Amino acid sequence: MGGSEQKRWAITLSNAGSYYFEDRCKVEQLGEVNWDAVMATRWSGPGIAPTIKEGKQAEFLVEDYFPWTLVERIGVRSERIYQQISNQLSGLEHRPRLELLPQWYY
Repeated sequence: MGGSEQKRWAITLSNAGSYYFEDRCKVEQLGEVNWDAVMATRWSGPGIAPTIKEGKQAEFLVEDYFPWTLVERIGVRSERIYQQISNQLSGLEHRPRLELLPQWYY
């Protein structure tokens, strides 16, 4: 992370809760994430390779906590949740862009 927020981070190539995950901690290793799997809207079932299900579970982990001021965008899938989050953000000094994005739900 840039700026004044110097926190250790790692990415996993699959579920960090599994016994066999691999992790990386360098920006130049981001290309090792299976981005096709991360973006997939179908990740299991007939005709789907097991690597898709594994890759879909990739994670970005930050030590201790993720600074709220680094959140730039919030996507929600329903108008009801949009209104709830909008109410929560009102009056805050840092207000990330809030968008209604039902297509983000997989």
